[in-house]
Amino acid sequence: MVSPTSSHAASPMSAAARLHANPLPPVMRATADAPEHAEQVDTLAKARAFAESLMAGETLDTGENILAHADAVAEILANIGGSVAMQAASYLVYACPHLNKPEEVIAKAFGPQLAQLAIQTNQLVHVQRLSRAAESSTHGPDNTPLSPRVQTENVRKMLLAFSRDLRVVMLRLASRLQTLRHFAATKLPVPPALASESLQVFAPLANRLGIWQIKWEMEDLSFRFLEPVTYKDIARLLDEKRAERERYMVALRQQLQQALAGQGIAASVEGRPKHIYSIVRKMRGKSLPFERVFDIRALRVVVPSVADCYQALSWVHEHFVPIAEEFDDYIAKPKANGYQSLHTVVRDADGGPIEVQIRTQAMHDHAEHGVAAHWAYKEAGAKGYAGVSANSEYDTKIAVLRQLLAWERDLSGAAQSSSQGSGLFDDRIYVLTPEAAVVELPQGATPIDFAYTVHTNLGHRCRGAKVDGAMVPLNTQLANGQTVEITAIKEGGPSRDWLNPELGFLASPRARAKVRAWFNAQVIAETVARGREAVEKFLQRLGRTAIRLEDLASQLGFKSADGLFEVVGKDEYSLRNIEVLLNPPEPAPEADEYLHKKFKGAVARKSPSGVLVVGVDSLLTQLARCCKPAPPDAISGFVTRGKGVSIHRQDCSNFRELASRHGERVIEVRWGEHKGADASVYPVDVAVEAFDRQGLLRDISEVFAKEKMNVIGVQTQSVKGTAWMTFTVEIGDAVSLSKVLGTVRGVKGVRAARRR
Repeated sequence: MVSPTSSHAASPMSAAARLHANPLPPVMRATADAPEHAEQVDTLAKARAFAESLMAGETLDTGENILAHADAVAEILANIGGSVAMQAASYLVYACPHLNKPEEVIAKAFGPQLAQLAIQTNQLVHVQRLSRAAESSTHGPDNTPLSPRVQTENVRKMLLAFSRDLRVVMLRLASRLQTLRHFAATKLPVPPALASESLQVFAPLANRLGIWQIKWEMEDLSFRFLEPVTYKDIARLLDEKRAERERYMVALRQQLQQALAGQGIAASVEGRPKHIYSIVRKMRGKSLPFERVFDIRALRVVVPSVADCYQALSWVHEHFVPIAEEFDDYIAKPKANGYQSLHTVVRDADGGPIEVQIRTQAMHDHAEHGVAAHWAYKEAGAKGYAGVSANSEYDTKIAVLRQLLAWERDLSGAAQSSSQGSGLFDDRIYVLTPEAAVVELPQGATPIDFAYTVHTNLGHRCRGAKVDGAMVPLNTQLANGQTVEITAIKEGGPSRDWLNPELGFLASPRARAKVRAWFNAQVIAETVARGREAVEKFLQRLGRTAIRLEDLASQLGFKSADGLFEVVGKDEYSLRNIEVLLNPPEPAPEADEYLHKKFKGAVARKSPSGVLVVGVDSLLTQLARCCKPAPPDAISGFVTRGKGVSIHRQDCSNFRELASRHGERVIEVRWGEHKGADASVYPVDVAVEAFDRQGLLRDISEVFAKEKMNVIGVQTQSVKGTAWMTFTVEIGDAVSLSKVLGTVRGVKGVRAARRR
């Protein structure tokens, strides 16, 4: 049984001292006499000698001798079942920086698989160092501060995604554990970022992979460096009566195992060691004093069947006093993640609490290695713990990695091991900003995807990129662990080429959506500009340039001036509505005044408009400028104040509005008959939309001239290659105009021609 205080009681021997005492690593000495391992030992010794010749006497940035560190890492890997290839790589990793072409040289001496393992691990060491250095200045998408928890989880994901070979993860875990042991042995000050990363990234990773011995030791050492006072306080409480407690637990295990054997139950009873960080985490997570942490003394009972679980529970409750509120039956009612076990806390004759867990072997295997692994419910916070949730596709991949770990322990060949970690993270990659913040991207992402993930505006202004310090094309696919730096202009926007899937500039749907949004915004801006220009010119003709455009839009029912400009620019809103608002019709006259004007006040003279008022001779009439009627349009009259009768087309929107408000002022009118020299002409507006080109105005004017129509006014404007033209022509009747419009539509470049 491992002592609950083993992690803090021992003072590990320094790696340098082990090196001088035993020139050969322990794993080599242990296997040197076994013929079946001779070839493996030869590979390991060869790797050590190869590295020693390159880095003899050198130290890491922690101050530890590199060769001694590699020896210790190889020993740790051997203790957890790592293959000889992994142990050999612990030396070759540190040889890489000393070689001009490390992959080529190592592959020639040790084979391509081992070379790739050493190169990947060395790259990951570099990435981790950069990330740790930038811990205080990390930022996420759109330049928002990246929370420590999000950054921690990104580093965890990156650590696994970058390590396509699971053995890389194992090497990094063993190396970090040795670094912590070195600081503990030498009593040198530990960089807080290193201790924090060990506690928040490496220890949970070891936990998720089921490498419990590394997880527990790493947690206790990291916590010892981060909170030395609290660590010593808990260690002192554990040390009190430790020997007595251990003797008592040994006796209790034997008693329970013998009692169950007497009932025909072949039970395995083991103590559950409690580590200092685990105790502190429970005390803080559940706000408990040390005395209320019931599993300081704990047993785990593994039996053959479910019936045996309840029989063992019955014996425990008969011989000890159970604490009712601490009993949980996760067999009858499993946890959501499938975890099953009986949990109970009892008091012995002295009143001391003892936690007992009872489960079958299948339940135990499921809890330790299956989907309901120990990390899932401890870190997800099922009983109030704070930690990382375990409810995503990422966690499913971790479950696969746990199985790969078991395979690694069984397979020692480099070729067999190399394919174990492939394909697990093919959907995501993790790269670094120049400040070493981790950025998560889809597989196949480019520097432009990276730029949009960091900040939308950076994506719009992106014009170049460096990957690991070298300039690359913007459609270069990024890989795990690369450092990406974006070159941007001060102002500008994306290229339409970026949206072409064949050119491969974008892999992220989020980035594509942002590029499309930018171009949509540009179209709207052009439409608004066109509408603003039309409104301002119209106000100039009305002589009302002093009016505030925002106020005008509000009076017309728009939320903003841009809203008005947009519908005008789209030709979905008539500018005549502005004229009606600014020049409203005069108020309706009183009844007697109206009747006087309508029937008795008319001056008997010929109307130049050619319109007769039904029932009244020679009443003054005028053609409305808003719709410019012409025979044979259906018309109606509206009595104005002091200006006679205004003649409108019956489909005129202004007339309909006036009639709805002042129906009593509508009067029936008709076209008069004028022939020969007395025939009248009527001004009408013709709107033309065309592709702008040289000579367009001349060609359209010639059409009207050939048809002997007098053009008395022309307005033109050109926006982005499109010409918008309004011709005011005099016609005898609207029927002849239809023929002319057909001819105008045939002019080169004309897209539409209509009467307004």
